[in-house]
Amino acid sequence: MRHRIRNILLVCSLYDLYIFEEDGRLYELIRNEYQTLRLSHSPEITRVSNGKEALNILREENIFDLVITTQHVEDMPVTRLAETIREMKLEVPIILLAFDNRELVELISGRNVNLFERIFVWMGDFRIFLGILKYLEDHLNVDHDTRIVGVQSIILIEDDIKFYSKFLPVLYQEILYQSRNLISEGINLSHKYLRMRARPKILHCIDYEEAWNYYDKYEENILGIIADINFSYHHKLDTAAGIKFAKAVRKRNQDISILLQSNDPENEKAAKNLGCAFLLKDSPNMQQKLRQFTINHFGFGEFIFRTLELPDVGRATDLESLEEQIKIVPDESIVYHAERNHFSNWLKARTEFWLAHKLRPRKVTDFNSVAELRQDLLSSLREYRKFRKQGIIWEFKKESYDPETDLARIGGGSLGGKARGLSFVNILIHNYQIQNQFENIRIHVPPGVILGTDVFDDFLKENDLLDFAYGANDDAVITNKFLEAKRFPEEILADLAAFLDLVTVPLAVRSSSLLEDSQYHPFAGVYQTYMIANDHENPLIRLNELLNAIKRVYASAFYHNAKEYIKMTTYRIQDEKMAVIIQKLVGTKFDNRFYPTFSGVAKSYNYYPVAPQKSTDGIVSMALGLGKMVVEGGNAVKFSPKYPNHLLQFSSIKDTLRNNQTHFYALDFEEKREETFEVRDIRVKTYKTDVAEKDGALTYISSTYSAENNIITDGLSRQGARIITFAPILKYKTFSMPQILELLLEMGSWGMGTPVEIEFAVNLNVPKGQDKEFGFLQMRPLVINKELDVLKLEVKDKNTLLCESSCVLGHGITDSIYDIVYVDHQNFDRSKSKEVAREIHEFNEKLIRENKPYLLVGVGRWGTADPWLGIPVEWNQISGAKTIVETNFKNFMVTPSQGSHFFQNITTFMISYFTVNEFKDEGFFDWKWLTALPCEQKKQYTMHVRLEKPIIIKVNGQENKGIIIKPGV
Repeated sequence: MRHRIRNILLVCSLYDLYIFEEDGRLYELIRNEYQTLRLSHSPEITRVSNGKEALNILREENIFDLVITTQHVEDMPVTRLAETIREMKLEVPIILLAFDNRELVELISGRNVNLFERIFVWMGDFRIFLGILKYLEDHLNVDHDTRIVGVQSIILIEDDIKFYSKFLPVLYQEILYQSRNLISEGINLSHKYLRMRARPKILHCIDYEEAWNYYDKYEENILGIIADINFSYHHKLDTAAGIKFAKAVRKRNQDISILLQSNDPENEKAAKNLGCAFLLKDSPNMQQKLRQFTINHFGFGEFIFRTLELPDVGRATDLESLEEQIKIVPDESIVYHAERNHFSNWLKARTEFWLAHKLRPRKVTDFNSVAELRQDLLSSLREYRKFRKQGIIWEFKKESYDPETDLARIGGGSLGGKARGLSFVNILIHNYQIQNQFENIRIHVPPGVILGTDVFDDFLKENDLLDFAYGANDDAVITNKFLEAKRFPEEILADLAAFLDLVTVPLAVRSSSLLEDSQYHPFAGVYQTYMIANDHENPLIRLNELLNAIKRVYASAFYHNAKEYIKMTTYRIQDEKMAVIIQKLVGTKFDNRFYPTFSGVAKSYNYYPVAPQKSTDGIVSMALGLGKMVVEGGNAVKFSPKYPNHLLQFSSIKDTLRNNQTHFYALDFEEKREETFEVRDIRVKTYKTDVAEKDGALTYISSTYSAENNIITDGLSRQGARIITFAPILKYKTFSMPQILELLLEMGSWGMGTPVEIEFAVNLNVPKGQDKEFGFLQMRPLVINKELDVLKLEVKDKNTLLCESSCVLGHGITDSIYDIVYVDHQNFDRSKSKEVAREIHEFNEKLIRENKPYLLVGVGRWGTADPWLGIPVEWNQISGAKTIVETNFKNFMVTPSQGSHFFQNITTFMISYFTVNEFKDEGFFDWKWLTALPCEQKKQYTMHVRLEKPIIIKVNGQENKGIIIKPGV
């Protein structure tokens, strides 16, 4: 679901609010209802009492997804309020929540009714707000969720305002209640969560034409129809419109479930003649009858096998019992249900869309006998149950493990956050057939095994490491102590050895801690990943190499960086446990090297959009070789999947040459370096990009620069310097990268209910006739602060500003910073950037001890792995900074990094992040004022200034703009 109602502006008098609330706060009542129905993200409500207040807050705070107004607006007619909002060009729906009186009758009879998205009547039940919110969300999301996921819809046709105001909340309660009951049939937590998000939508329509438009557009995804009989047809009230609509639908689909409603019991006969159910509107047990209809006809209840003569010859509650019943029920029952498409309808209600669509086109007449039909149903169910398990993580068993596709678990306990994300991705890929949407491309989660957190606990206990690990502060000592540990659970060793018998390709050994990739503290880059060649002829040596990598990952849970990170959260180091993911590396072996064609990071939210891009269009960073180049902030190609040809860093030849990737990372098969703490990944080595050209890996991703003509041409056909631009892919579509990423980001955001970040690796250098490979390595939620307030940043005198930027991350006001740590930009030497990082670390530790948050100012890119691009600090070295400023070198512009783990942690802890690019007139920084201040402490390359009065930092997160005001202004 892309569009959610999160912020509501309620315009009503104090008395109207009192009527809505009765004896409780309206927000609390709605939140409790959301919790009861297991819905997430209950909306926030802001109330104002008059039109002037409403218009002012809408002008100043463009955050509202919905305006609900009563008729009683103090200072203007409600129609005038709605007209003014429309004149303001705000794309916000307006709902009129009225009381049933003469004023409403007069309003409806007038011409201004179209100012409102819908009119509802207060019937004394606060759940009408649930009906309003879900009605809007379903209409806003139906096209996307039907197209992308195959979500089903129920069409409701009703024009009586009083009746639909009462009926719609009741219907939503029933659908949500029945959908919640189906969750228990999910095969794991991810699958259950996905089921709830894919519940049927309700499309409320008030006339024939609106309803038919929905039916015609989404016919294959309509679960059923509930319709009044008397409503508008061809813009005139027609007392038989519902009958006509049902007849038109029956001509195209004999099997769809239809419920007709009327105040006149005489209409029941006409409904029955069309094979429709009937409900008397004023029936005292209407809700009970509605519940029974949804269970019996929309597939929420048991599947009851019937024949023309017998009402019950067997029952099924899930796929397994359905398969068992199909084996034994009479032939007549199989034919009865197959002729009416009951099997596919029942499966759709359970969100088993793939199987439902597979069964629906098949007719009884397509088979030579009932026995053949029965066997086809059984084969389809078995095939689907096997297919569904492909997205699930099962216990590792050597005899049944498929090393080409399976992701299995070894040991008990949790799989950790990263593995949970992979499991969820697996379900999305398999349930929605993503791998089949792009021809000759295999989209998958690379196979492997996951060690549960119980293995971590047992390893620490058997080697008596726990007290040592909690108390030790030296990362090298911790690593060596863990590597020296000899005891490993025997059954785990046996399973790992069996896994290595089946898998003889390079492996990535990755962390998956309990807290990793959580929604509010993703722990991005805090723990370690190791690559191993897994190529030795002796299986014991390969097993030992794997065990050492696992031990290193375990050790990283207790490194100084990890302990400092946890201190910044609400957790304790004792709360953390470590699972480990062991996966096949995506790539190809070239001589003694192994690497993918390219790797990258994609985010569904772009912190720095450049027109025509929007923040919600997302951003991608890709680079040749292993992903280490991207996640550590090296040179990478950045683009929006929606606008793949808009490459800001390649806007001129000079910029293109400056931002070109000149080296890449690969797994080296010959390097035999000694395993020590100082070398984190003993097999990963840096190569010049000309090595990749010799390997044939630049074909899809390179352009050529001719110094003689000072031009850049796409491809490798000409002589010259190779430039990694990805032009063959982004411009000439030799590989569907933008389309794949746009779909995966959209699907991931929909599935998680929040913006996401994914890591991937792509291998295009495959043998002829083999599918190209897109490896989905990780998906984590992005921390996006909800920008609830709009800040005005206007200043009369720019001389009062220390800094101004139009490229800022964060939101809010900070007025408690008295300390500034900055890099001496005049004397900065890029060859000394590592020394600069060490000095900043010393200042950081000192100010943390003093409990003094500070402003950090530097040149080049913060957190880069390439010391020539900026200052290669790690998160723990700047963790006390409250605001960070990134300025250009005197003669060298660096684009901000959005692919790095460092950057993700900056956003997680809500640190304001200013990028000043004076080359492009994107802000300024007053170095002259800062360097004139007396220093509290001065080091060789960095300074610390302490102020008597605080600087004031203001960031407008909606516009990505910010200012820093000098003290005392």
